[in-house]
Formats: sequence, structure tokens, C-alpha cells
Amino acid sequence: MISFEGYDTVIKKVYQSGNEHVFTFWDDLTIEQKKHLLQELSLINFDEINELYALTKKHIIPMNFEPAPFTRLPQTPEEHKAFEYAKQVGIDTIKKGKVASFVVAGGQGSRLGFDGPKGIFPIGPVSNKTLFQIHAEKIKAYEKKFGIDIPWCIMTSESNHQATVDYFEKHNFFTLNKDKVFIFKQNMIPSLDEQGKLILETPYSIFRNPDGHGGSLTALYTSGTLNKLLTMGIEVLSYFQVDNPLVRIIDPVFIGFHVKHNAEVSSKALQKAYPEEKIGVFVKFSNGRIGVVEYSDLPQEKQYEKDEQGNLRYGAGSIAIHLFNTHFIEKIAQGNISLPFHVAKKSIPQYTNNGKVTITGYKFEKFVFDALPLTEHNFILETKREEEFAPVKNKSGVDSVDTAQELMINLYKKWLLQKNIPVPKVVEKIEISPLYAVEPDDLPDSIAIPQQKEVYLA
Repeated sequence: MISFEGYDTVIKKVYQSGNEHVFTFWDDLTIEQKKHLLQELSLINFDEINELYALTKKHIIPMNFEPAPFTRLPQTPEEHKAFEYAKQVGIDTIKKGKVASFVVAGGQGSRLGFDGPKGIFPIGPVSNKTLFQIHAEKIKAYEKKFGIDIPWCIMTSESNHQATVDYFEKHNFFTLNKDKVFIFKQNMIPSLDEQGKLILETPYSIFRNPDGHGGSLTALYTSGTLNKLLTMGIEVLSYFQVDNPLVRIIDPVFIGFHVKHNAEVSSKALQKAYPEEKIGVFVKFSNGRIGVVEYSDLPQEKQYEKDEQGNLRYGAGSIAIHLFNTHFIEKIAQGNISLPFHVAKKSIPQYTNNGKVTITGYKFEKFVFDALPLTEHNFILETKREEEFAPVKNKSGVDSVDTAQELMINLYKKWLLQKNIPVPKVVEKIEISPLYAVEPDDLPDSIAIPQQKEVYLA
């Protein structure tokens, strides 16, 4: 057995767990490399590792389910009245300083052909502003609208954390109160080989993967950010993903319904565009709990099933826009209740005596929507795709830069038309800065759109 001052207990645990192979290159390592490896190993809970490996052998029988109930967009006078009342409740909640925003932004822009954090990817169709800047300016606009500072939590990953921090510092946090912008890293968890053993990524480091967007709730807690929010009196956290430039980050109607229903988690849903669309659907399980079934887990017959009106019966799609009660997050993070891990069999790089090879192993992650079945009270609100969902996931094709920019341009044109402001036919691209307007009512009536191909209102 090897030894290293101050780490004998860690080393003993490694040997007891049957993972002594991680010391294969020990004699070739520098003192600093040895310390690095042991520090990584000291963070591993070997009991948890055993439990995770056991999941790979367990056959989970899915519960029966039916479509989940949700609140549709208003159509009747009574429904419009209910939405107006919810909006006022939401505005009151925001003005009392009880709402913060939370973006998960751990991804890199590699699928977009971009070297850097996805949040730094330029998406403004005319301005070329980045995703981060558009989100920051929306928050700034909401702050001015409601006369309150709105804290912003930003979860990064190990791979993009420093670049994200540097970006915000370089741009002076886009004039937001930097003391209320909390940037913290997602937690990592070791992957395992097919025998349930740790995998070396380098001679002195363990291969780990991010613990999924469900891990964001734990990361809020372990980073100390949740405690700061609770100290500030934050009760509602508005959760969204960085790659959606259309998201309505602070939505008074959504927040109002969340508060009225005393919900621990609320979610937005939209009608799937087609049966095979790669988004999960909201369901009600046989035990009465609400949840989400991933598109890959939805049986084909249910995927195409229609209701009496000819609409998809399982058509309420989840778009990763949620509201979380902060005390509910605290319960999850402290382990009183916990989100389950999901297993994915993946190709993983492993460092061996022959250098790097690719093996088949197991990655483990949590999904944030798994919080829904753990709630006593939740709420689902329908929204319009063209107003709030423009994911930037691919360089071209579906959910790409082009489709997102097209949706942005169409929405801005719609706002202008709602205000009876004509858009000249010569205009091919138009963009409205969030600092100019975050909703149609913010637009002044006196705008005259110039006769040019590209127009930016700021």
C-alpha cells in the first residue's frame, strides 16, 4: 500500500473499495501530481459509488401514467380575469424583493463551432450580442420596471467557470449589481467502468462528469448561494437554460400563479410541434404525482396518440423553464428528499499503460424535472413557442442559430404590429434591445421604423 503524509485514511478507503488501480502510475508522478490525485480521491464518497453502480444492474419498471393537467392560455373572459389577477400577485411578489433568477450555463459552444462557454455565443440577429448579454439586459430591464434589484445565479462547469467569470468582469457585469450576481460551479461525479471501478482520465486525475441539471439544486446549496438568497428573503427562483434567448426570465403571470397555488415547483409547457420532437412531456403518474417523461422513454403508441380534437394527447412539452420555492430547494439539498440519479452507458476516455483508450462505462446524472414528483403542490402553465422558446443547440437545422434568430425577429415584428407600428417591407432583420423593451407595452407609440435591411432598436 502506498503512503502520503496527511492522506493515509483516504488511501486506505481506496484500497478497501478495490480501486487501488488508480495508483498505477504513482511512482512516475511528481509530489504535486500525487497530491492532486489524493485530493480528488478525498472528495469521493465510496458508499455512494457502490450505490450508483447498483443502479446499473437495476431494472426500473416505469409507472403507468396519463397526460398531466395544466393551465391553458386564456380564452374565456373568466380565464383572462384569472391571468390578470395572477399578474398583479406576481408584480407584488417581485416588488417585495422575493424573486431571483437562475441560469444553468455549464455548456461549451463546441456544437455551434464556437470555442468558449455557450453563454458567450453571439446570437443577436442584428446586434450580435451574446446570450449572456441578452439575459443580463433583460434582468436589468426588469429591475428598472419593478424598482428592485434582482439577484442572478449562474451555474457554470469546471470547464467554463473561469472564462465565464472573466467575461462578466470584463463587461462590468453589464451594470448589474455585481454583489448580487453569483457565479458558481456545478458539482462533478466520478464515472465508472463496467466493473464499477473508477476511471483514470490522466495518470493523476479521475474521470468525472457533471451531475446533470438536477445537480444544480445541490450546487446552489454547496456553493453557499442558496443561503445568501434565503438571507435576502428570496422565496422564488426563476430557472432557465442559457441557450434560450426568448425566455421571459421574470414573468409576473407565471410567478403569480406559482404563489397563488402555493407551489414548490412550477413549470411552463408548450404544445409539441410534432410527435417525435425531442422534448419531454408532462404526465400524471399512477400514484397521483406529476412528472416528466423524457421523449426517449415515451412509448411510440403514446407518442402518436391523439385526443378527441385530433391533438397529441401527450403534447404538453417541458422546455426547462421552472420556478422553484427556495425552501423546497433547501429540503432537497440537505438530503431530506433527493433527486434520483439516472444511468447512461457512454464511451469514456481512460488513461492506461498504452496511453488513452476509449472504453464503455457509466455516467450518472440528475434531471431537474425529477423534482416535480417530490412536490406536494405544483403548477404547469401553457406558453407559446414563438414567444418563449428558441433553443440554440445546433450550428444548423433544427434548434439552430438560424431558427433561433428567425424566432427572435418574428417576435419583435409581432410586438411592433401589436402596437400598430408598421414594419417596412425592406426590413429583413429587426432586433429590439431588452433595455428598450422586454414586452410590447414597453414600446413607445411614436416609433418610426427606418427603411433599411437591418434595424436595431436600443
